[in-house]
Amino acid sequence: MVSMSSNRWTRTWPYAVCGLVAAAAGMAVGHLVAAFVNPAASPVLSVGSTVIDATPTPVKEWAIKHFGTNDKPILLLSVAIVTALAAAGIGLVARRRPTVALVLLVGLAGLAGLAAMTRPAALPQDIIPALAAAITGAAILSWLRGLLALRAAGAAPASAAGAAESAESPLDHTAYAPGTPSTPPRRSFLLGAAGVTAGAAVVGTIGQNLSAAPSLPTSFTLPAPTTPLPPLATGLEGTVKGISPFRTPNKDFYRVDTALVIPRVDVSSWRLSIDGDVEQPMTLSFKQLLAMPMIEHDITLNCVSNEVGGPFISSTRWLGVRVRDLLEAAKVKPGVEQILSESTDGMTISTPIEALTDQRDAIIAVAMDGQPLPAQHGFPARMVTPGLYGYVGATKWVTRLTATTYAAQQAYWTQRGWAEKADVKTQARIDTPMGLATYPPGRIAIGGVAWAQERGIEGVEVRIDQGPWQKATLGPDGGTDYWRQWYLPWDATSGRHELTVRATDGTGAQQTQTQAAPFPNGASGYHSVVVLIS
Repeated sequence: MVSMSSNRWTRTWPYAVCGLVAAAAGMAVGHLVAAFVNPAASPVLSVGSTVIDATPTPVKEWAIKHFGTNDKPILLLSVAIVTALAAAGIGLVARRRPTVALVLLVGLAGLAGLAAMTRPAALPQDIIPALAAAITGAAILSWLRGLLALRAAGAAPASAAGAAESAESPLDHTAYAPGTPSTPPRRSFLLGAAGVTAGAAVVGTIGQNLSAAPSLPTSFTLPAPTTPLPPLATGLEGTVKGISPFRTPNKDFYRVDTALVIPRVDVSSWRLSIDGDVEQPMTLSFKQLLAMPMIEHDITLNCVSNEVGGPFISSTRWLGVRVRDLLEAAKVKPGVEQILSESTDGMTISTPIEALTDQRDAIIAVAMDGQPLPAQHGFPARMVTPGLYGYVGATKWVTRLTATTYAAQQAYWTQRGWAEKADVKTQARIDTPMGLATYPPGRIAIGGVAWAQERGIEGVEVRIDQGPWQKATLGPDGGTDYWRQWYLPWDATSGRHELTVRATDGTGAQQTQTQAAPFPNGASGYHSVVVLIS
């Protein structure tokens, strides 16, 4: 005998499916429309970006620490799960109050539209994807609910009263006797829900492929630097297995930013504006930027979110225009404290004026590792500032430089409590052997990289267990703004061993042993790993 609660569940779950399928169809259509309007205006992506902005700094740091570069997919999955739960609830409401359910579904799409329209770089047309999602979702919800109504009309209770009611019901257009399960309407609902779900998957995939397609650089020849640098030396990676390459390939260069979709920039319409407290505001096209004197600069770039021993650091050769030259041409007025740079997606970064006008040669880069900037690393142009963490000196997809003061304008990260100024701290990292890995006894190499941008690395020392500090052998020197490889041969004996490393910078100052979290101005402390020899 079937219980009352079981019958109730049998009657209600299809309505939850209605809500889920309608929401999925709406999001898929909205995502596809956004690919043609503005990928960032996709309902899911715009809500995700808003969630990123609203997330407290400790939660962001926790996500980066535990999920690394997978934090964005996990965020989007979380948004999708919450949306699915809300959609299922709306579907249940539709069972008895269809009008209220439609209003709630349109309201859900409206929240996505509000998120899209409040983004820093929002345009009026960014509301279109949310409108498309609302119309599609409402239409699908009404249609699927109609199929359920037909099913209910053709499946009256198997009783005399139920049979009479079914016979008199104007909604019972089936050829089945009263009280007989109406298979065609049930099959129609299941096939309809399955068909819409499959269609949503296809539409969403097409939208994702269109949105994710990075902009391809318009054909242009990279300008030659005014004074070419000699080729970078061969690193230790050929002799010390497991050590980071001296020069990071573009495909392996770390990426940390808030962009859920990579901006697609047309170089023919791209402009770099220099304004604010300057005597001669100026705007440069990409062609004009390429025509300016270019320099090569070997720079290690690292994220302030990098934990001690973390992976968010890479090194390469950059090509670009000195920011100092641009600011001199614009004639920055006295009293300016910072340059507030802005990206095409509205991200803002503040950089101390002295870091852009001194002899460290901060650049607006157009190439890395001998190739035009990849889309995910800022094509067509980005800022790179030696000696500063990325959040205060490495704006991707840069379009504006505004001379101002810290009191007048705050950048994205400083609004969230990060330090206004953050020089890179001296650090060393063990790449090999890997922590908690097991190795056979015998001679192995302990190796890694050390960095102290603007100061360079003078020496690296390694301690095995609680023994004395031993001087490591340094790899090639790529300049004060570039990291340094190092290694120490070790005759490993059986047992559990703790390996610790520390670096000394070019001024003779040793890195601090004091442990500090990345927030608010970068992590510090010695990097240690535990290895097992057996």
